[in-house]
This record gives sequence, structure tokens and C-alpha cells, in this order.
Amino acid sequence: MPQVMAQTWVPVEPEKAFAVSQTTGEVRLRWDPFIREQRLIDADAPAKGVRTWTRARVGPRMVSEYVSYRPPTSVGMTMVSGPWFFASFGGGWRFVPETRGGVAGTRAVWKYTYTVRPAWLRGVAEPIGQWLLGREIRARIAAWATACENPVVLAAA
Repeated sequence: MPQVMAQTWVPVEPEKAFAVSQTTGEVRLRWDPFIREQRLIDADAPAKGVRTWTRARVGPRMVSEYVSYRPPTSVGMTMVSGPWFFASFGGGWRFVPETRGGVAGTRAVWKYTYTVRPAWLRGVAEPIGQWLLGREIRARIAAWATACENPVVLAAA
């Protein structure tokens, strides 16, 4: 199963870093370049078992479900329904306390795994997926890192 990963470090504690990653509504749209629209389904806050409807900036829609929600260390999701070209899709974000240069902060590691359908297309589609999803996850984690230093986003988180 192909996997893409990105990681970065931010100078904020894991509790705040995790909270920024789980913002919703206008605050989320302020920093997350992947999302055009997102909402929780039948819930007011993220939690294990909660489903989320997301429309990506580039158009595809997905319903995902939190399969784990462990503030401030990790969150995991899996696709319930989504674009026709994914047979499966899942992601996990981890937040680890880490001090760099005497500054306490958080190392974030984000991973996505997926399989492409139809199976006969995987030889061509998976390398494209690696490139495209790799680019998206790197841009997304970089935007999140910038948000972790934005006073408006930090105050809302």
C-alpha cells in the first residue's frame, strides 16, 4: 500500500499544535490549503467515530471517519466514501514533544496511505498519486506550521 509522509517542527507545545490541526470552520479555512469546504457530520467536535465531509480545493469530496482521536498526541482517519479512484485512503497525524536549540516545541509527522482502483491502473496511477499526494501533504503541513505561529489561529485553537 503506497504511503506519503511529511514532517516538520513548530515552536509550540503539543497541546496547542494538536488543537491547531483540529480547528474547523473559518479558522481551518484560514490555514488549510487542501480544504475548500469541511464540516463534521452529526457532531459538534472531532472525536473517535465522528465523520467529516470534506471537499478538496481541487474538487474531490470525501467522507472520512476518525478511527482514533488522542489529544495531544495523535489522530487517525479512514475514508468511508470518496473519489472513485481510491479503493482505500487513510491518514494519521502524530505530535511529539521535541526541544530544538533550547526551544520546546512539537515535531509533527503526517502520513497518508492509499490504494488506487481499478487494480490494473495501479502501475501508472500510484506513482502519480505519490507525486500529487506528496506535494499536497508537504504544502498542507507547511501551512499548518505557519498557522502554529499565527496569533489569530492560535487564539482560536
